[in-house]
Amino acid sequence: MRFVHLSDLHLGKRVNEFSMIEDQKYILLQIVNIIDEEKPDAVIIAGDVFDKSVPSEEAVSLWDDFLNMLAERKLKVFVISGNHDSAVRVSEMHRIVGAAGIHLSPVYDGRLSRFELTDEFGEINIYLLPFIKPANVRALFPDETIESYTDAVRVALSHAVSGPSLSEDPLKEAGPEIDRSKRNILVAHQFVTGASRCESEEITIGGLDNVDASVFEDFDYVALGHIHGPQYVSKESIRYCGTPLKYSFSEKDHHKAVIVAELKEKGDLDIRKVELKPLRDLRQVKGTYEEVTAKANYENTNTEDYVHVVLTDENDIPDAIGKLRVIYPNLMKLSYDNKRTRENRIIDQAAAVEEKSPIELFEEFYELQNNQPMNEEQKNLVKELVENIWR
Repeated sequence: MRFVHLSDLHLGKRVNEFSMIEDQKYILLQIVNIIDEEKPDAVIIAGDVFDKSVPSEEAVSLWDDFLNMLAERKLKVFVISGNHDSAVRVSEMHRIVGAAGIHLSPVYDGRLSRFELTDEFGEINIYLLPFIKPANVRALFPDETIESYTDAVRVALSHAVSGPSLSEDPLKEAGPEIDRSKRNILVAHQFVTGASRCESEEITIGGLDNVDASVFEDFDYVALGHIHGPQYVSKESIRYCGTPLKYSFSEKDHHKAVIVAELKEKGDLDIRKVELKPLRDLRQVKGTYEEVTAKANYENTNTEDYVHVVLTDENDIPDAIGKLRVIYPNLMKLSYDNKRTRENRIIDQAAAVEEKSPIELFEEFYELQNNQPMNEEQKNLVKELVENIWR
């Protein structure tokens, strides 16, 4: 079975107050062209369809157009909700659109939607796990020990087949556990430990949302969403495809692509990337004002791109943004890199924050505010409060 793996469309997103709708419409049409060339059996969309839980009318219309184009091609389409989505909104009318081959994961209710496809090598099970938090799973399985995101996903997967199969025979009951002798695909939207984040993604303090890759051992391919940079984690078959467009300047060096994967016999998996070319790139231009405005330096570039201009002049340029937008009309951001800015205090990167526990971060904050460290009694009190809140 050949399938195309997408995620994190973030339809309706604005970057530095610039609407990305036109760019998203362009890239979705390009994805449809890739689908026509690759002729997959299925398309997987691993969450964050929309950028907001209440998306704009433009975003909903664009999503509707995209689904219609996929339905016209008689493709099987599997969609889950991500942390930016409203699970209810994404799953609306899932029973009706399912008749057209568009399978939208319903709101998580303690079991996973499971679909059976067949090819010349036998059955393939596709499981849909929308974005979940420990509190969601704990409420459904109060007798289970769920203290972390890893626990939540582990428990959700352990109960994956407790409900009926959504195969061609809706009355067919699923087996007592995931059948590892068959080929199994999981679609999920979580942060798997070891993945590299970008500033455009939501950061959970202390890395509390980490999910250990070991929970996915029953699956031949894990189609992940949530992380914007294309990458695999732990092994090639646990993979983020990334966003189809750059949504922050921390992504300026990314090469956006869709994943085309072909699952043949058990253990035989071929994965390729098909690069995407945006309507407008998102890139950085750096130099003195004289350099970045010199015609020789920009005449062979797409000046319609979204740019972050970094000026290295020691003195600020009066009305620099207005002047630069004559050349770069989609200038999104202007900053300076000179002696003055380099001497300013540098705030730790989000990645450093992620590596510290909430208690460590609170201790640092307390010491900054009070010029003295916390004593043991205070540390124990904070630890107790954090644990109670987490529960």
